[in-house]
Amino acid sequence: MLNEVESPRWAGLGMGLGLTGRAALPIFLVFDPGLTLNPRYCFTTSCSCPSITFGFIRWPSKSHERLLQLHEKYGSVVRVGPNELSYITPEAWEAIMGRHRGRLENPKAPWYCSPDTHDIIGAPPDDHARMRRLLSQCFSSRALLQQQPLFKQHVDLLIERLRDKAEGAEGSCVDIGAWYNYCLFDMMGDLSFGESFGCLLGSAMHPWIKLIFANIRMAAVGIALNRFTVIATILPWLVPPRLRRLADNLRRVSREMVARRLELDNSRPDFIQAMISEKKGLSLTREEVENNAMILAIAGFDTTATALGGATYLIAQNPKVQARLTHEVRSSFAEEGLIDMPGTAKLCYLNAVIEESLRMFPPGPNSQPRITPPGGNVILGKHVPGNTVIGIPQRSMFLSETNFRRAREFIPDRWLGDVEFSSDRRDCFHPFSFGPRDCIGRTLAYAELRIILARMVWNFDFSIAESSRNWMQEQRSYMFWDKTSPLRMHLWIRSESSNDARGEMDVGL
Repeated sequence: MLNEVESPRWAGLGMGLGLTGRAALPIFLVFDPGLTLNPRYCFTTSCSCPSITFGFIRWPSKSHERLLQLHEKYGSVVRVGPNELSYITPEAWEAIMGRHRGRLENPKAPWYCSPDTHDIIGAPPDDHARMRRLLSQCFSSRALLQQQPLFKQHVDLLIERLRDKAEGAEGSCVDIGAWYNYCLFDMMGDLSFGESFGCLLGSAMHPWIKLIFANIRMAAVGIALNRFTVIATILPWLVPPRLRRLADNLRRVSREMVARRLELDNSRPDFIQAMISEKKGLSLTREEVENNAMILAIAGFDTTATALGGATYLIAQNPKVQARLTHEVRSSFAEEGLIDMPGTAKLCYLNAVIEESLRMFPPGPNSQPRITPPGGNVILGKHVPGNTVIGIPQRSMFLSETNFRRAREFIPDRWLGDVEFSSDRRDCFHPFSFGPRDCIGRTLAYAELRIILARMVWNFDFSIAESSRNWMQEQRSYMFWDKTSPLRMHLWIRSESSNDARGEMDVGL
């Protein structure tokens, strides 16, 4: 596949780029936006220029749309660069992300995730296994039940603040995405460092959140530039001093918060308690504790807050879904205080709504790139040469008609055994990734999604403000969703009359 050249024009261009070097590609892309590379046409293997993805897919921040268009046009395996392949078949998860005896792992691309960061994201296999065994204690069923009072405390405050906003017959218009950020960041700060960041109390973004969002955008640019060897060598010198200071401050604050947590009672059921415990002779260094605490706080808040925003938007966009979900939640609990983890886990329609929301709006829309080992690997029955970038863009996979019937429609019933969707390739659905490096906090994320959505539906009737009508379509993505545009919702406090009315509607039960 990587050695074919199907067009003299592209062969000539490939030879030209190979001769003129890596620096030539950005010039073509900047001065001739119409010059794009047909994914079916390939460069010769002698061409050493980096992936064109930087030039015509990722840079405009609409890579999720462009990748979907490419797969719709060219099929389940698309070449998006001279040495980069994109896959959307279910079998690709095991082939790319899995670990097989007798076969080398496809590691994360070094320009995407450094193995020198001493955290669970980029750690080499042995260190990753050690960290994961210790951190997995945080996400067991027993641990989640122990953490439930802490969850309740933050969700109670979220609902209280939103009820204050929604008081009155006319209700209120709020940026619900921002409030989800406040709640999840406070919650993850409590779990990761033993203290809340105070976002809900202050009704404002903590400086960390602003820094994190800025860094996600900058990191995406840096990752793209790192593919160009010439630029990569000077990139560290191009980082503005202000950003260096901000990043240093982030690490300093993390160290200080870990130090304060370590002075507390170690029996507190949080992430630090698990990280400082020993398990069968395994332990973490102080640096690993500090780095992983920061990683868990950031990853745990952003992905779940994104999923909550997407779910709330999709629910409000589909009145019949909203009515049926409201009926299920309000009829399943005699009072709000009974809404808990075990109870919400049993709500079939709520769980179907969450799955369908994650399919339509996955928190990680694009690929988390892997790279084949130097000797190459067999991917879906074909040998892929060494040092080839391979990835699975989740949004493209989940919205492909080859994997899901009526893929662009929000239909929770597809997860409840509806025969119309019996041909759906549900084995492709892994919103929290796959394999030994999948998201360690998956169980926590589902618990948070169930509790917060159930409490929202129990307390409020809501609809999308006109200014946010196209919120999902307008989203930009870098490594993750940008989420800089507000998600404005009209909120009304639930009344008995609205509850009765919803119970009498055709909710499809």
